[in-house]
Amino acid sequence: MGQPPDVVSAGAVVFRPGRQVLLVHRGRYDDWSFPKGKLDRGEHRTAAAVRELEEETGLRVRLGVPLGDQRYPVKDRMKTVHYWTGRVVGDDDVSRYALNDEIDGVAWVDVADARERLSYDYDRGTLDEALDRRRRTLPLVVLRHAKARARRTWRSADPLRPLLAAGREQADRLGPVLAAYDVRRVVSSDSIRCAETVAPYVRASGARLRLTDGLSEEAATEASVGRSVDRLLARMDAHGAGGLLCTHRPVLPRVFERLGVDDPALDPGEMLVVHLRKGTVRSTERHLVP
Repeated sequence: MGQPPDVVSAGAVVFRPGRQVLLVHRGRYDDWSFPKGKLDRGEHRTAAAVRELEEETGLRVRLGVPLGDQRYPVKDRMKTVHYWTGRVVGDDDVSRYALNDEIDGVAWVDVADARERLSYDYDRGTLDEALDRRRRTLPLVVLRHAKARARRTWRSADPLRPLLAAGREQADRLGPVLAAYDVRRVVSSDSIRCAETVAPYVRASGARLRLTDGLSEEAATEASVGRSVDRLLARMDAHGAGGLLCTHRPVLPRVFERLGVDDPALDPGEMLVVHLRKGTVRSTERHLVP
C-alpha cells in the first residue's frame, strides 16, 4: 500500500512594527508556534491561512510574500504546512481574544525572544526566513478570466461571450483567495466574461471596480494596458491595500511586460500574485482556483 496523503495546513508569520511577531500557545501540546490550521474540504490554502489565523488570534490578516513549506511527521503520516508572511488589517490588539481549550495564549513577542519561545526547530527556521522577507509589500493579483463559452459556439459579438456554469463556479470560489490579499481595488476588461469573473468578489467585499475596454482583446494597446497597470499601482500605494487586474490571455503578456515579470501562461481562472515594495517586484506566486 502507498503512503497516505499528507495532512495539509496553512498559516502565517505575522509581524507588527517594533520587530514583534505573533505567536500562539496550544494548551493540549504545551507548545508555542505560529497560528496555523488544517484546510477544510475544498478550501484553498491561502483562504485557510487567513481563516485559521483569525480563529486562533481574533485578528484579520493580509498575506504577504510566500515562505517555504514545512514538512514533518505526525503519528503515522506526514504533514505539510504552507506559510506566508502577514500583516494585520485594522486593530492588532489580541487582549480581547477569548482563550479556549485549543489556544490558551496569544502574544506579540519581540523577535529577539521569539526564537527561545518557539518550541520547534522547524518553526525557528521559518522565523529566520520570514525575518529576511518581513518588509511590507502590496499584492497585485493578475487574473485570467474564468472558463467561458467557446468562441466557436458563440454567435454574437465576442465581448458579450459569457462564462460557462463551471466558470461562474470558479468566480464564486475566487472570493476567499482574493480576500486573503485584502484586494480593495479591481480593474477589469469590460468584456462580459471578465466582468462576470470579478463580480462575485466585488459584491461580497465592496471593492471598488473599474471596467475598461483598454484591457479588452479588441481595444487593448501597449499604452492602454500600461495606463491601467500604472493607475492601479498608484491607487494601491495611496490606500495601502491589494489590487486585482482581470483580463484575457492575449492581453496578459503586455501586463506582465509592464510589471517586469515573465509571462506564466495562466489557465482560465488562474492568477499570478505579484508582491511589490516601492514599485519593485519582491516575489510572485501562482494559484489556480479549479
